[in-house]
Amino acid sequence: MSRSASSIAGGRSRRAGIAEELPEAGFSISVGCGIAREEGPREEGSDTLNSTTSVNAQANANPADLVTEVEALGERLSLVRQRIGEIIFGQAEVVEQALITLLSGGHALLIGVPGLAKTRLVETLGTILGLDDKRIQCTPDLMPADILGSEVLEESETGRRSFRFIPGPVFCQLLMADEINRASPRTQSALLQAMQESRVSIAGQYHPLPRPFHVLATQNPLEQEGTYPLPEAQLDRFLLQIDVDYPDREAERRMLIATTGLAEQLPRQAMSADELLAAQRLVRRIPVGDSVVDAILTLVAAGRPDPAAEGARRFVAWGPGPRASQALMLACRARALIDGRYAPSVDDVVALAPPVLRHRMAVSFAGRAEGVSVVQVIEQMAAPLR
Repeated sequence: MSRSASSIAGGRSRRAGIAEELPEAGFSISVGCGIAREEGPREEGSDTLNSTTSVNAQANANPADLVTEVEALGERLSLVRQRIGEIIFGQAEVVEQALITLLSGGHALLIGVPGLAKTRLVETLGTILGLDDKRIQCTPDLMPADILGSEVLEESETGRRSFRFIPGPVFCQLLMADEINRASPRTQSALLQAMQESRVSIAGQYHPLPRPFHVLATQNPLEQEGTYPLPEAQLDRFLLQIDVDYPDREAERRMLIATTGLAEQLPRQAMSADELLAAQRLVRRIPVGDSVVDAILTLVAAGRPDPAAEGARRFVAWGPGPRASQALMLACRARALIDGRYAPSVDDVVALAPPVLRHRMAVSFAGRAEGVSVVQVIEQMAAPLR
């Protein structure tokens, strides 16, 4: 991807040369709290919620401690957003959705035309959140071994030969797959296991990935020649589809002033990987009211094919599955934390409906012939909740 022409402050920057102490952590890493999980991270929303009562009972085990941790994390996230704002201009909603993805422990697909700071945003997030980030430039000739790694035959000084595994770029904490739709289906599928299970299989051996592990992939909606559309199974692995639009005039003015001078603004670290893991556990401890759960269930069910539906909904070819409900549940909690609230509301469900659902639905051929889009369907679905 080209450098951002509208939303960056400065050229590409790495962590080298950034020497600033982190603020003292205001929230603890509470191992074992929240919803029980298997060893190793799992894909967003992979834990089954038995009931709202059981979730809230775990969240309210010690309400005073929960309130203290939420307030401390809110202050830290405010610092994170402030430092991102020093680098990225005019993309407040995109930044918020990217942070929601990371706090929820998920992956995101960023779609936008070239020059809107998609690559720059991922690099900035990696530095500010203290994550080991790597980048893959996807091309049609990119092979799975180029991403996952491979085994090489080595000979020791004694003449003994053995295979040694050389990890690929997927062994990081924040992986950027630039223009993922340019990679072949074989290479795209290599990311499926990593995104779902946070581990890869090479020569019959499992290799766990670092924690946390997130994939932020970009896609150019303009060029379709020489590309391979992502299959529905892989699209569903992304927690959010983040549409990156042009910045407003004032943001672009600030960008011009900040990026055409002699000084280069470098991102400054505000969190660590361990603190991000603690924040992800805290997200799962946030209580959720019955009204929010009912709104999520109603919204997702409204996006499934129904021949008796009216309006744009009757053109739905296939709709969101249970993973969409789980993604909404986690994303709403993360959004509440970012806003400094102790519990999500129905407004969070409405606000996050487009990024959660638009890549999990499709309009039938008859609907496309009449000019119906997925965005129109989602608007009709969310209208009763407003």
